[in-house]
Amino acid sequence: MKLSIYSVGKANESYIKEGVDQFTKRIGHYYPIDWQLITPSKLSEPNPIKKAEAASILKAIAPTDILILLDEKGKMLSSPGLANLIQQKANQSAQKIIFLIGGAYGVDETIQQRANFTWSISELVFPHMLVRLMLAEQIYRACSILANEKYHHE
Repeated sequence: MKLSIYSVGKANESYIKEGVDQFTKRIGHYYPIDWQLITPSKLSEPNPIKKAEAASILKAIAPTDILILLDEKGKMLSSPGLANLIQQKANQSAQKIIFLIGGAYGVDETIQQRANFTWSISELVFPHMLVRLMLAEQIYRACSILANEKYHHE
């Protein structure tokens, strides 16, 4: 199984990039992983922006990919809960899990409908670059939980 993280937005600032790179390398010991930045739309209205970004996202996703959408309205999971979700998808022979961080205005309803799971990492709203770092750390934590390693303490 392969993990991918798709994020609408610009490249990471250096202070974020260092942490994202470190956790991505650690995740790579468990699963192949890659990142895909999706260029934000240059349109000026929220709905057309979301539709344009959705078209780019849907073009990059295969029908068999598992799409986990990060959205503040999603279901909250604990770190062990995320580990269980990843394990459940692996047990279902998923070829690829994509974690998606939408754009500044969120995602179009077509993406919400396509998502296999919608996850909220917090009730708080964070800058997208910070979410990338938090997501990378949580995926690494989930991998260490599944491997029964001591990174996560309960």
